[in-house]
Amino acid sequence: MADPKGFIKYARKDGGYRPVNERVDDYGEVEQTLNVADRTLQASRCMDCGIPFCHWACPVGSKIPEWQDAVYKGEWKLASEILHSTNSFPEFTGRICPNPCEKSCVLAIHEEAVTIRENECSVVERAFTEGYIEPRVPEKRTGKKVAVVGGGPAGLSVADLLNQAGHTVTVFEKDDAVGGLLRYGIPDFKLNKKVIDRRIAIFEKEGIIFKTNTSVGEDVKGEQLIKDYDAVVLTIGAMKPRDLPIEGRDLDGVHFAMDFLKQQNKVNRGEVFTNGDRILATGKNVLVIGGGDTGSDCVGTSNRQKAKSVTQIEILPKPPEKRGPGNPWPYWPNTLKTSTSHAEGCERKWSLNTKRFIGENGKLKQVELVEVDWNKGENGQWQMTEKPETTFTMDVELVTLSMGFVSPVHEGLVNEFKLDLDARGNIKTDETYQTSKANVFAAGDAATGASLVVTAIAKGREAAKNVHAYLMKA
Repeated sequence: MADPKGFIKYARKDGGYRPVNERVDDYGEVEQTLNVADRTLQASRCMDCGIPFCHWACPVGSKIPEWQDAVYKGEWKLASEILHSTNSFPEFTGRICPNPCEKSCVLAIHEEAVTIRENECSVVERAFTEGYIEPRVPEKRTGKKVAVVGGGPAGLSVADLLNQAGHTVTVFEKDDAVGGLLRYGIPDFKLNKKVIDRRIAIFEKEGIIFKTNTSVGEDVKGEQLIKDYDAVVLTIGAMKPRDLPIEGRDLDGVHFAMDFLKQQNKVNRGEVFTNGDRILATGKNVLVIGGGDTGSDCVGTSNRQKAKSVTQIEILPKPPEKRGPGNPWPYWPNTLKTSTSHAEGCERKWSLNTKRFIGENGKLKQVELVEVDWNKGENGQWQMTEKPETTFTMDVELVTLSMGFVSPVHEGLVNEFKLDLDARGNIKTDETYQTSKANVFAAGDAATGASLVVTAIAKGREAAKNVHAYLMKA
């Protein structure tokens, strides 16, 4: 372990963020980092807690105490190797993971958790700088071919492990660059896309084949993949957004959050949109409907586009500042989360339901809202009721619907394969990640529903191990 008294001697110290008045003028990453000396001290705070709840809470099962100890001892290469033993992309999770590990850290009882996520990012960046991370080209090939449909975190994890096992892996991506929501859903100010490109370059040297601008089910039929490959793995995400089918939904100015975020990321890559196609918050009153991370990303993007005002609403009640009696450590804290985007300027409101969008000449002008109460019914389920005489309107020219995702898109490949679905519309799989169609597997959000990037990575790795076992029996 690290310093046995480190958690007593040193307080938690975060890297912090760039000043608001500086960062809102660009799309550079907002987070700063500590120097090596401070980072080493932060690693020393990992205590001998007996049971590493951080490891239990981490979807990829990161061996956190072990690599923290390596950091404290200055063994950065070893720390990187331990990190990569359970996670193909610690440079991603070290930036954007909501760090359930820290919420379950024993020191979190006193709100002084180890800076696990920041330490993780420091380890992998040090490893890249020192040249510890190099292409690992498999010495032998099995002769088996695998098609991975979808280049997000789950698909990339599948590709990584199967390629290292010696199989020939081809990743099919419908966009012009791989990464999935890492690439086009998460803003650059949270994840610089050069970080993705760096890892993809390594994968290409290791032998993974990437085919972009290729929509399987349209450009290439699924049945063709069945003929050409020994196994097909679907990692297409849960990309069907939750809609709000109310009056005025078709007005110009009401957009899905992902359309808004994806377009800005494409602009940052140099793509040009005509005035008619461009979704801009500049000079507008913006309403973000949905209080999650995607909504927060819309807030940050709107601020950078110089919106006149930004308001974020949530239909649920405002979460408490501290854990409630029914939400004990080490479980995930259902508490109020304030992001860096919120700190840049945003009015937040809770317990509001959207009634209708109001327009003029086809363009959004206002939104009608009503306050709601939440109470438990006789069956124990929470029920929403509108509060009388609380309806009001807001002047709004741009709305982003940030209410999450409901399922994978069924049109195209899912329907072509006639795959069995679960009650929520996700691709149904067995314990080995096989779907109802022979030789076809599914992993990540497509099979489990929308979740965290780190969970997608974990599920991708688990699926890859099952696909490998299947191929070795074939």
